[in-house]
Amino acid sequence: MSTASRLPGIVSRFTSKLPASVDRTVLRLAVLSLIGQTILVVTGGAVRLTSSGLGCPTWPRCTADSLVNTPEMGLHGFIEFGNRLLTFALAAVAALMLVYLWNLRKERRDLFLLALGLLASIPAQAIIGGITVLTQLNPWVVGLHFLVSMGLVVLATLLVNRAYGRTGRFRSIQLAPLPGVARPLMAAVALFSAVAVCLGVVVTGAGPHAGDADAPRNNLDWDLFSHIHAVPAYLITAGSVVALYLVLRERINGPFRSAVFLLLSVTVLQAVIGFSQYYNGIPALLVGTHMLGAALLIIAATNAADLARSSPVK
Repeated sequence: MSTASRLPGIVSRFTSKLPASVDRTVLRLAVLSLIGQTILVVTGGAVRLTSSGLGCPTWPRCTADSLVNTPEMGLHGFIEFGNRLLTFALAAVAALMLVYLWNLRKERRDLFLLALGLLASIPAQAIIGGITVLTQLNPWVVGLHFLVSMGLVVLATLLVNRAYGRTGRFRSIQLAPLPGVARPLMAAVALFSAVAVCLGVVVTGAGPHAGDADAPRNNLDWDLFSHIHAVPAYLITAGSVVALYLVLRERINGPFRSAVFLLLSVTVLQAVIGFSQYYNGIPALLVGTHMLGAALLIIAATNAADLARSSPVK
């Protein structure tokens, strides 16, 4: 019997061993995706803040003669190539997620499509990263690279919520009824969070941490755009405070209550970091912490908006 004729049987035996329901492996892969996407934001920041943006001066190879970094390239080459490797690791996690969801691809189409989106976006992210290097760290391309990462954080957050049955059609936990205003309020907070991140990219492109001493800047007024960037941050804070008031007034318990407390905590922390870096000369460590805070803010805002959308209305 030829290999081709045996292939359907091999595939059938393999798929029969895959889960027929959302098991612990699927849950762990979902959480790993979210953690990995968040780490990618941090390592991408480390590349820029350590001036390692051109640690690998070409793409897709690290150098014209080597696929990987070489000892002669020093710490900058190690940092830049390490960030590239993390992208491949995340692609592997997304691919594994699709494999484990294969038997559920029709029943749990929501999970399958989210995992597919994560996997499809990672090669696009790698290409944008390559364009970033080939354009000598053009600040607008660098910004796009960061924004795609934040989009992947959103997808990974939704994947975790859906996998754990917290939200969506297959919700397995009971959510307390919310006032009618809660849904648009949380949607607005999520929108303002996205706007704040986008404006933060503009501020970064005007600031001193370019990723390389010779990298171009966007030539915008850094101080002016820092103040513009603060406007949606104030709106996020206001929306989070209103959400907390609703939670306490209506005595709402459960996941949405926790989500609001998390959102407000992250918002306040991010504001403290933002003001600290502004008044202390934009030190690299605080900038990197602010980037981590941006990822956590997107996670918290997405989670709160997703829970509000899935909760019944009073």
